[in-house]
Amino acid sequence: MTHRKPYLYEAILSFLFLILVMAVGIAKFGADPHIPMLFGTAFAALMALKIGYKWEDVEKSMFYGINQALQAIIILAIIGVLIGVWLLAGVVPTMIYYGLSVLTPSIFLVATVIICSITSLATGTSWGTIGTIGLALMGISQGLGIPAPIAAGAIISGAYFGDKMSPLSDTTNLAPAMAGTDVFTHIKFMFPATVISYGITLVLFLVIGFNFRGTQVDLSVIEQIQTGLQANFTISPLLLIPPLAVIALIAMKMPAIPGIFVGIILGVIFAPVFQGANLGDILSASYGGFVSETGVAAIDELLTTGGLENMLFSISLTIIAMMFGGIMEKTGQLDVIVETLLRRVKSIPGLISLTIATCIGSNATMPEQYISIVVPGRMYANAYKEKNLHPKVLSNTLESAGTLTSALIPWNTCGVFIYGVLGVATTAYFKWAFFNYLMPIVVILLSFTGKIVVAKLDESKPYAKAN
Repeated sequence: MTHRKPYLYEAILSFLFLILVMAVGIAKFGADPHIPMLFGTAFAALMALKIGYKWEDVEKSMFYGINQALQAIIILAIIGVLIGVWLLAGVVPTMIYYGLSVLTPSIFLVATVIICSITSLATGTSWGTIGTIGLALMGISQGLGIPAPIAAGAIISGAYFGDKMSPLSDTTNLAPAMAGTDVFTHIKFMFPATVISYGITLVLFLVIGFNFRGTQVDLSVIEQIQTGLQANFTISPLLLIPPLAVIALIAMKMPAIPGIFVGIILGVIFAPVFQGANLGDILSASYGGFVSETGVAAIDELLTTGGLENMLFSISLTIIAMMFGGIMEKTGQLDVIVETLLRRVKSIPGLISLTIATCIGSNATMPEQYISIVVPGRMYANAYKEKNLHPKVLSNTLESAGTLTSALIPWNTCGVFIYGVLGVATTAYFKWAFFNYLMPIVVILLSFTGKIVVAKLDESKPYAKAN
């Protein structure tokens, strides 16, 4: 054996180089994270060669990393197909239509959270929700005299709740892939803590909304969207069957891939029955995505998505990120950093808190929420196993901090996007985005109970003591 254990400075250099290229590429030039991550991977590979590993070993470490994410890659691919088919069948438009129906003047802020939640659950995208339905709700809030930062906080809270809990979301699939569990187990485990944070969020917005009761709401924008949906899709409660079926399959513990395929099959059946689609339409939407041509800009922007092709962005980033993670893990660079960080961690709440802090730090230094899930996920996966913690504990922690805090950092891609769309600075809406910062706080507090956000990997063994 010609290689040695990496020195701490060597491992830190690999991370620092990744942080540098990510920060410059994304924050300064607005580039997608793929190529900066690829350069970071190349630097980690060079560092592995310096440590004494042969190129064949470095290649094998990259293959190992990719192999760890193969299930997630497959799920991302078929979810792209699912979204395309559900859009064509009218499933997603139906969910949005009924979601908009809950809007009433007396509870505008709470209704805003719920509408954005439903839309994001249906589409799996916080950005799409914020850029369409969210933008329309911002216009309505201005007519009501509700301050823009408060309205933005309600929109962001709802959009990120759906993004966090939707099986159609790429981050909801990425987090369990990094931790070593499946998406359905991940969603079920997230549910209790998420409901607590979401409930607090709704109560807070309900209380705030009392200050604006009695005002009149101009619902013309919402009515325009609903009219456009009705004019271009058959809207029926029966179209809620596919998502309800997938939820039922989650409860019945069916594996993710066949469970999602059931949703696709139901969409394929419903598309010709309700929307008059033919086989060619179904195949086209499955691969290239659905193209909405309603003439209503908000609808067309939101519903023109889906398909296998549109998932290639997330799939390719996952592959490259796992190449970096594989090198860092198999060449020992990750170990020396984690050992240093964990040296003072004496408890499970300490480990969960450290993971959350690392996710927030990743969002701040490598300003992209995907990376804030991938890097901490690979860093701490073994540490959770060593403490007899189920991988779903890690996946829940990653999602609660990595996904949600990305919107709270001005220079993160999410913060930049939200500012550009809603016109509200991150520093202005920060304190009103209750759900986004309550979620990691709730997870940390619940970790001290040893329940809800904590679960054993092996029920026959006690939790491992700290190192």
